[in-house]
Amino acid sequence: MNYDLKCILSFLQSSRNLDFSGYRESMVERRINRRFALTKTQDPVEYLCYLREHPDETDNLIDSLTINVSRFFRDSLTFEYIAGRILPAIIHQKNEARDQSLRVWSAGCAMGEESYSAAILIHEFLKKEARDVAVNIFATDIDGNTLNKAQKGIYPSESIQNVKYRLLKKYFTREKEMFCLTPVIKEMVSFSVYDMLDKKSYSPPESIFGDFDLVLCRNVLIYFNAGHQDLIFKKLYRALAKNGFLVLGEAEVPSATYQKYFRKMNDCCHIYQKI
Repeated sequence: MNYDLKCILSFLQSSRNLDFSGYRESMVERRINRRFALTKTQDPVEYLCYLREHPDETDNLIDSLTINVSRFFRDSLTFEYIAGRILPAIIHQKNEARDQSLRVWSAGCAMGEESYSAAILIHEFLKKEARDVAVNIFATDIDGNTLNKAQKGIYPSESIQNVKYRLLKKYFTREKEMFCLTPVIKEMVSFSVYDMLDKKSYSPPESIFGDFDLVLCRNVLIYFNAGHQDLIFKKLYRALAKNGFLVLGEAEVPSATYQKYFRKMNDCCHIYQKI
């Protein structure tokens, strides 16, 4: 990465305490160049001056660098497997341990579709099994503006295209062209800002401690280089409870350093168990 682009990332770190240095260089350069065009600046030096003179542009740049595209039950097979195999396995472990709590972390949650999808699955499963379990779902992202939108639980039609009709009728209400989540699901999820490259912690501070039964970290790792992927996997491994499950994106696998610490559950989905 050239010096001028590094200066822009250094500005973000000093002004917002956000570290994008681990992101893939080609992606960073492409997205910053897009901001050049939109702000009518010609080069990194001019754009850096623009950033300093226009505080709102810092938010725009962060939005551009972070990935906020998602939808409910994205990669539906993965969620079917979680509902049919992973949740029953977790609850079975809980029964044997006489533990009546369930802890989930949705890392890089963007607009919250994945976090709320997990909440719907868990709510459905516990109702079906008539189980009384204390559920804590922690959803984190580096982009605070996106989290503010996620907390509202209001989505356009393209976000809910994978939601089964029965679940749509049960957990959403329609207001004009938007779909609003019911409070029972929104209240299951706690949103907070968290940087996956934070070296001072291995789980969101709001969770107090890790010990997560299920961690969803999908389509996050692909944006980081190998060294920073190792840092993130160290964090994920430590945050998971004994025999906990990790769900990755379709293009993601544990880094070479951490492959021996995870067992892949099947050939269809990128779901791994801590060993």
